[in-house]
Amino acid sequence: MTAELWVFGYGSLIWNPGFAVAERRIARLPGWHRSFCMRSIHHRGTEADPGLVLALDAAEGAHCDGVAFAVAPGREEETLDYLRERELISSAYFETEQEIELRDGRRLSAVTYVIDPDHVQYCGGLELEEQARIIASATGGRGPNSEYLYNTADHLAELGIEDADLSWLARRVRSLRAERQL
Repeated sequence: MTAELWVFGYGSLIWNPGFAVAERRIARLPGWHRSFCMRSIHHRGTEADPGLVLALDAAEGAHCDGVAFAVAPGREEETLDYLRERELISSAYFETEQEIELRDGRRLSAVTYVIDPDHVQYCGGLELEEQARIIASATGGRGPNSEYLYNTADHLAELGIEDADLSWLARRVRSLRAERQL
């Protein structure tokens, strides 16, 4: 099945796309890496106590494995409207078209949301321990920051996508939350 509109998911879109999907494939996006490099002041934190959410941060030689979603035919416009409302809530992401490669070898263009490194919410380069501390305690409008991390790490593991940093963060955040009895 071929669709006109593809969307690349690397975080919560993997486990909660929120739109009608005609096809789902594991895909690779070159030149970017998945990173907790965006402070969340809406969904997984607040302005007073920001959490962290994943974003695609440009990095030479890097790649990000995620999921490519083919949007159900006839649902393209409503899907883009939905994604723009969801992903562009604070203008920290850019909506881009990126070339991705599906595991079956097909190459195609996909709508992909990437971080604006000049945005005030950008926080690339945080040490993993600092990320864990923030994620362990933050909560926003969509729930605990830790839940977002666990869901993403668990779904990546189910898909056979290795992300060593996310796996380490999930273990460390569970440990921190247990110590604090959260």
